[in-house]
Amino acid sequence: MSTRRLALPLALLLLPLATACGSGAGDGAGAKAVTVTVGYQSKTINTVTAGTLLRSLGYFEEELAARGRKDGVAYRVNWQDYATGAPITAQMTAGKIDIGSMGDFPLHLNAARGKQFEQPTRLVSVTGCNLCGGLNTVVTAPGSPLRSLADLKGRKVSTSVGSATDGTLVRAFQRAGLDPAKDVRKLDQQPSVGASALAAGSVDALSRFVARPGLLAFQGRATALYDGAELDLPTFHGVTVRERFAKERPAVPDAFLRAQRRATDELRARPVASAESVAEETGLPAEAVHLCNGARGIATFDPALRPELVAALREDVPVLAAAGLVKEKEVDVDAFVDPAPPARAAADSAREVRVAVARGLAAVRDPRPGPLAPLLDDAGPLVGGAALDAPVWQVRAGAATALRAAPSALAVPALAPVLADGNADVRKAAVLSLLAHREDPAAGAAPAGAADDPGADVRAYAARAAHAVR
Repeated sequence: MSTRRLALPLALLLLPLATACGSGAGDGAGAKAVTVTVGYQSKTINTVTAGTLLRSLGYFEEELAARGRKDGVAYRVNWQDYATGAPITAQMTAGKIDIGSMGDFPLHLNAARGKQFEQPTRLVSVTGCNLCGGLNTVVTAPGSPLRSLADLKGRKVSTSVGSATDGTLVRAFQRAGLDPAKDVRKLDQQPSVGASALAAGSVDALSRFVARPGLLAFQGRATALYDGAELDLPTFHGVTVRERFAKERPAVPDAFLRAQRRATDELRARPVASAESVAEETGLPAEAVHLCNGARGIATFDPALRPELVAALREDVPVLAAAGLVKEKEVDVDAFVDPAPPARAAADSAREVRVAVARGLAAVRDPRPGPLAPLLDDAGPLVGGAALDAPVWQVRAGAATALRAAPSALAVPALAPVLADGNADVRKAAVLSLLAHREDPAAGAAPAGAADDPGADVRAYAARAAHAVR
């Protein structure tokens, strides 16, 4: 991933984007009232930090109100709830939604359609992710004789074509030796329609993203046939912004990303209360929400656009092209991710902003990454990676992350002891940094000690790091 225009993690959460236009009342340069329209998926619960939870907390409105007092602008947020990412993309290309959240496969369609209809978008953050792909599941009806994906040959499967779960389904069929276009009949259905079809017996299986498969199982209406984690490929949902909107109103996406970070911190600090809040807003059982979003849930909430997630986006393109959903030339992943905000912030006077940008170095392998290079010599201990013993865990995690950009000879020995840190987020940051130094044999040996880590995420990342250097 060298110095290509990749995601530069938490910096994107603090900075205005070089991206674009506004919708609703007050659209225009001199307006005193501006309506910001946000498309989200309330029941896709690994998007809650950019949707359901964020909305209930009111953080975006708070950030906009603070900004409005400075700018003399009255901001209003129009939240629009959708079942999948496709209609959000349709509204964004029509200029009617400014900020939207959706899964990894829909993100490609978002980029392609935006380019096609001259409403380009930019990927600015991640909501929830799972490094192994465990957010998507194929289920069958209780008592079904089907025992494997191979048993679905010649049968009907409900999915949302072009969705994140559809991507999992296509890849899973390919690995099972089935042609997704010929050997299986895929029905393009909304999630609620698919659930009803499964119950009625009109489809043999249902492929969905969280929390629907878990909810159906929780209710005794389905049983798991295939766990997306078997693919061992990252899956995630992310946030996109219309480029024109962000260029006209850069303070708005800036405020959204700050608000998303606050919502992420709230979910991490109070996972049970957050699950109960989402349950109240959506009607989903709090238990089903917490199984995904809780401290030991299968989703990791981190707004950072990690290098392995951007790499996974690249791997998605040929799959989407083969399915006829996009043309490979329509999707430029590097161009979809905007590197300008962290570059502008490298010299920011606020230490917190420079710290956030330093975490962005995780997305760049070159130890002297262009305009971010000054951060490697920053006097701040976090930026330099010299704060691994700091009393605050966020500082230790940031220091471990910053070491991804350091020479392997210095970084690997420094990171190895961090695998015993008392905080799971710090240990995870250390493993991910070691993964960036995969060419050093010691980087593969170090994570071996984390194979039995109590944190599921840490174990998964450790296994991936060890495998990468074999």
